[in-house]
Amino acid sequence: MSSNKIYGHETIRARLADAIEADRLPQAILFTGSAGVGKQRLALWLARAVLCRGEGVRGEDGCQSCLQANNLKHPDLHWFVPLDIKKRASDPEKQIEEVEAALAEVMEERRTTPLYPVPETLGSHSIASARLIQRRVGVTPFMSRKKVVIVGDADRLIVQEASQEAANALLKVLEEPPEDTVLLFTSSSPQRLLDTIRSRLVPVRVGPLPNGTVEQALVELTEMSAGAASKVAPLAEGSLGRALALANDTAQAQAHAQRFLKAIKKSAPSWASLALLQEPWGARGDFTAMLDALQQDLLSEVRNTSGNDDSQAGKYLKALSLVEKTRRDAQGNVNPQLAKAVLARRIAEVV
Repeated sequence: MSSNKIYGHETIRARLADAIEADRLPQAILFTGSAGVGKQRLALWLARAVLCRGEGVRGEDGCQSCLQANNLKHPDLHWFVPLDIKKRASDPEKQIEEVEAALAEVMEERRTTPLYPVPETLGSHSIASARLIQRRVGVTPFMSRKKVVIVGDADRLIVQEASQEAANALLKVLEEPPEDTVLLFTSSSPQRLLDTIRSRLVPVRVGPLPNGTVEQALVELTEMSAGAASKVAPLAEGSLGRALALANDTAQAQAHAQRFLKAIKKSAPSWASLALLQEPWGARGDFTAMLDALQQDLLSEVRNTSGNDDSQAGKYLKALSLVEKTRRDAQGNVNPQLAKAVLARRIAEVV
């Protein structure tokens, strides 16, 4: 499976593919929509389609150019993301070199994982990034007829004091882009872009994904089962990014619950040490997620022992009722550390 596989948005892709075939694709596009719905994946798909030199469906790994673009190694694909460079050089030329090096590291990470992290809080498109974009736009395409520049989270142009200068530098690119260049911007907060920039971009609204598409992506991109994915998908509200975050939280909660139950079965010192690791505040969140996962583990134990060892199944049912009570108590003002210790002791007494 492609690490940068596109999920959903078939109508938008069909429209964009038709525009390419008819040679009327806008030179500067702004993909907007909620965080995590796949705007940058869609921009990458479009970049592959623009750079494609083969036959068949554009952008679907149909030729060497598509493969290189998909692996983020195409010389005519330039992807810019917000960066947080801690120590910037004072020399403008050195700053551009720092941005180049930082982007190379990000792209290397994205070659090995299909999950794009949320930009760092202080990450931005600095004046050095804008100047590098200018340079990349001015270069003649190396392999394909055109080159593509993707600017992810473009609203991050206004994060720092130099933002006005950075925005103005980018505005120069947008005013008269070379004919061999396609500029693809993405933003979850397009209102934060300067009007002078936004007005020069053709907006494409990227809507939420259907639950079925999110489920498919969760199964393919994580170790989540189809059953678990069907429960997580509706909570994501059409955002694959949010679904992946929920899946990660679910996986951590499951691992926590399994360690906890194993420690309870082993000895008091084992579960006591785990209880002490629990933060003594904020019962809602990680603690309740662990309790939910623990309920699922105990239900599995009930199913596995029912019919074969009804006595043991009954013990797990008692343990399950204890977890359910603790889960209800956790919605109030309780100390999670103490609640976890009490729960462990009581479960140990019945199983």
